[in-house]
Amino acid sequence: MCTGRWRSSCGRPCCCSCRTRSRSAWRSRAATGPGDIHRPCRHGVTLRYLLRTSRRQLGGGAPVLPSLRRPRTIGFALSAIALALVFPVASAPAHASGQPRTGFEESGGARWTTQPEEAEFLGKVAERSDRMGVEEIGSTRQDRPLRLVTIGERRANVMLLTCSQHGDEPAGREACLAAVRDLALAKDQRTRRFLEHTQVLVIPTANPDGRAADTRENADGVDVNRDHVALATNEGRAMAGVIRDHKPDVVYDLHEFGAEPPYYVKDVLSLWPRNLNATDAVHDEAKTLSETYIRPAVERAGFSSGVYGIWTDPVTGEPVKQVAGDGQERILRNTAGVKHAAGLLLETRQTPLTDAEKEDPAAFNRHRVSAQRAALSGAFAYVREHRQALEAATAASRERGLADRGPVYVGGADNEPPTEAQTIADPPCGYALNTAQVTEVGDELALHGVQISREATGSALVPLRQEQRSLIPLLLDERATYHIAKGRPVESC
Repeated sequence: MCTGRWRSSCGRPCCCSCRTRSRSAWRSRAATGPGDIHRPCRHGVTLRYLLRTSRRQLGGGAPVLPSLRRPRTIGFALSAIALALVFPVASAPAHASGQPRTGFEESGGARWTTQPEEAEFLGKVAERSDRMGVEEIGSTRQDRPLRLVTIGERRANVMLLTCSQHGDEPAGREACLAAVRDLALAKDQRTRRFLEHTQVLVIPTANPDGRAADTRENADGVDVNRDHVALATNEGRAMAGVIRDHKPDVVYDLHEFGAEPPYYVKDVLSLWPRNLNATDAVHDEAKTLSETYIRPAVERAGFSSGVYGIWTDPVTGEPVKQVAGDGQERILRNTAGVKHAAGLLLETRQTPLTDAEKEDPAAFNRHRVSAQRAALSGAFAYVREHRQALEAATAASRERGLADRGPVYVGGADNEPPTEAQTIADPPCGYALNTAQVTEVGDELALHGVQISREATGSALVPLRQEQRSLIPLLLDERATYHIAKGRPVESC
């Protein structure tokens, strides 16, 4: 059976006998010309702390998932004991230990934590922790702060959680706040060992104005998760600065989705970067995070799981069609992949379907947050167990840009082979920008971590031989759908 990376638009695997091209074959085709190729499928911004507590050295390993198998369905009013089993921090429940609690927890899920409560909660946790820092990385148009929480010192491995980019999807934010407390205050050796090797960064509220208004978009009506190329929003710019400065190995993006019965009703959906400019190794690590860790983790906790964007037949479980989840580089999971991180989209169902879910909104809210926390337990286990492979993949991805070889894709996805028009088979040496263009997009290029060579006249050359090689044509080539400027290709630098 072919297990290659290419899949049809409905999500079904394509087989070699139907002339499916593997990703390697497409790259070879791009490098050698448009001749027909048929190969077997492959198997297989700088920030400063405004508030930081004192730190101390922590000890070696990381959270592990319980091996206990549970029923496929579970009551959504999880007990504190059940929740402790699915979340990877061996600490007592907050209400039992006297630890700070969120507004959501205090209300039993009847309401979501307000932003003033978030600020108070983070302050209380920081006061009690010797491993946590909080900084303000920007502010919104309505002058609400954008915060970054840092847990642990900078280690070889960095994991970034972005929470509630869409303001009307709050369950991930609640899971993030709980994770901050449980990681920052944990006294068990397992968590302390985990933080010896991994620094965890958390943006608890990535769209504060949208959260306050309970809207998907920010105060300017912009979908922040479609702004990771243009960086037109304060929120998008803040996240770009964090990724540039901290170079995370994993970018874990928490969302919620609306169900479409009977084809799109799972409790938890996840998806890796489909953009073809993510290297094979980074792509495969992100897919492993999704399929080998997160989905088994949530299913062990009693939740159902699936692949984001794929409707499935309610009887056979077979894919029906793809409705979302493409390779757009402006979406964070794809942007992260292009920027050398294992990007992962995590979505939980926010639509109540059963009578019980509809009759008890607070219990269903707890169900949503518990599903997010179960998925996080899988993500932490992945980082612990795949640390070396992950670091090798992200380091090799950065080095590939410096090698300045291979095609760049302005379209296609891992399940949608690119056309010739979407393939820059022989990218230029760089892109020239005139003075007006440098003025217009210079700040955005800097936030993306793109290096430019300025001329005395005010114009500039953006060479491709740098870490962000695959990103540059997406920003400056007129063939790219979301380019921010039309740079002039330069063949010789």
